[in-house]
Amino acid sequence: MSEDYTKTHRLLRLRVSAEPDPGLLGRLLGCFQNLNVVPRRIVAEFATTELMHIHVDVSGLSERRLTLITSRVHQWVPVTHAHWHWL
Repeated sequence: MSEDYTKTHRLLRLRVSAEPDPGLLGRLLGCFQNLNVVPRRIVAEFATTELMHIHVDVSGLSERRLTLITSRVHQWVPVTHAHWHWL
């Protein structure tokens, strides 16, 4: 297997914290839909701090592409924090 293949098929997790917003989850998933990528796992929950925490696990994306998505998401109004990491 080539190094590029293993890098783009490793599992990555996007983590987002935001104020409650009913449209946020749909907008977030739309970022992956536009790239024709189906997330492997999605978890969304409300914390006791009244923030919404979303984890999206994906493979098939480059580090660069997920960095661009994370930067875009971080600029959305209800989002307080967004970052990604390798799993």
